[in-house]
Amino acid sequence: MRIFVDADGCPVVQETVKLAREFRVPVTLVKNYAHVLHDDYAEIVTVDTTADSADYYIANHLSKDDIVVTQDNGLAAMCLSRQAIPINQNGLVIDDSNIITMLSGRHLHRELRSQGIYTSKAKKRKKGSDRAFEDSLRKLLLEVTEDGAE
Repeated sequence: MRIFVDADGCPVVQETVKLAREFRVPVTLVKNYAHVLHDDYAEIVTVDTTADSADYYIANHLSKDDIVVTQDNGLAAMCLSRQAIPINQNGLVIDDSNIITMLSGRHLHRELRSQGIYTSKAKKRKKGSDRAFEDSLRKLLLEVTEDGAE
């Protein structure tokens, strides 16, 4: 098992690496060369800046039961098709029961933006959001590592 992080603009890279180290799980941070990351525990992979380069790298290198931290619902869907476990920056574990709704919302918002009806602005991240993510990832790691130990 490995943790992959879609690290371009990910607000929970440090929390993810901290937990990966604690659970002794390898972690790979995938970013484009416009972002600078350094870490003495994580493997850092740099891809080009073309659209979805990091997503495709992750999708092509993950294995069953890998965990993928991503804000991208399209990447999350690709992860599910490979039997990996996507979790978003807010700690929501994405699975077959919620991915269709998430992809439908993604499509709807894209359509509304293209028509000029809806423009989204990222809301400022709340202080408790990082803690909620950390709690959720810790729970997920406990479940996955216990299942693997049986």
